[in-house]
Amino acid sequence: MFLAWKEIKHSKTRFALIIGVMVLVSYLVYFLTGLAYGLAQDNRTSVDKWDADGIVLTDESNSNINMSMITLGQAEDVSGDETALLGQTAGVVRKEGTSGESSKINVTFFGIDPDEFIMPELIEGEAFTNNDEAIADISLNEEEGIEIGDVVQLAGSDKELTVTGFTENAKFNVAPVLYTTIGSFQEIRFERIDESEEGRISAVIVRDSEEDLSGVQIDNDDLVPYEIGEYIYKIPGYSAQVLTFGLMIGFLIVIAAVVIGIFIYVLTLQKSSLFGVMKAQGISSGYIAKSVIAQTFILSVVGVGTGLLLTLGTSLVLPATVPYQNNVLFLAGITALLVIVAVLGGLFSVRTVVKIDPLEAIG
Repeated sequence: MFLAWKEIKHSKTRFALIIGVMVLVSYLVYFLTGLAYGLAQDNRTSVDKWDADGIVLTDESNSNINMSMITLGQAEDVSGDETALLGQTAGVVRKEGTSGESSKINVTFFGIDPDEFIMPELIEGEAFTNNDEAIADISLNEEEGIEIGDVVQLAGSDKELTVTGFTENAKFNVAPVLYTTIGSFQEIRFERIDESEEGRISAVIVRDSEEDLSGVQIDNDDLVPYEIGEYIYKIPGYSAQVLTFGLMIGFLIVIAAVVIGIFIYVLTLQKSSLFGVMKAQGISSGYIAKSVIAQTFILSVVGVGTGLLLTLGTSLVLPATVPYQNNVLFLAGITALLVIVAVLGGLFSVRTVVKIDPLEAIG
């Protein structure tokens, strides 16, 4: 360790450049991983928010909640430890600006019963109490400037909703969610329900003590239960996005790790003559090898650690519109992989150090 640190202090410029390369490579890997993870999470955060075990949809919907329509009578055929009714539809709302111009915002509407377990936890404001009120994801405040008390109008309709509160981490298919009543959902989804017509919803959300949903009873052949994990994977576009970004980030991590390893290996080989002189002076190969590994470890920890700090700092100043999220497990795994591969590059070079003939190296 003493020899490794002394060489780093002596050749500051060269080792600063090496660390700089490691910083840039690790920063790129961390940042792209955060972007990919954040975009994937924006498809599912509202579903995770239910803290449910399963979802019941119509058989004809092919696990697509947008195509599922369940009558309230059919919903009564579903029983479990806990059940909650959900109406879901995509839409566009308009918000009038101070200058008189209106902005259009893509949203997802969730029609729910506020007394059931899928009612989101509020971080600001109050719960809705009637069909003309809604709770919004906080991103609508951060990105669109919508405040509590603001009125948004459904595009192509006279339907208006007053925002009464905000919740967080509530996005579906990358669109922020507006929670409202089931009656309001039916107005939005079906325009108007005749009093003689039975109301419809999209799904029944269930909690069950059995992992395989064996405790959920469905007395209707037209309804099919899905485990939440299975349903999330089948959200339109989600699996393709996760696989694409997963492969891309995976290859990027491997390539970055190999580049760092090769960089360390070449750096060590360039010092063959120096090692030859040291061996001629009686310094053992074991001592030199330990110094090489220690130096590699110091460089990789400083470089990768700096890249990680830059990534965390960047995440604090990114605009709210950027779908970026850090995951502790991903960050820890990438950090460990980059450092380990760098040290492995040093270990490969140790074999060369051990075989160095002092006379050949000096000559």
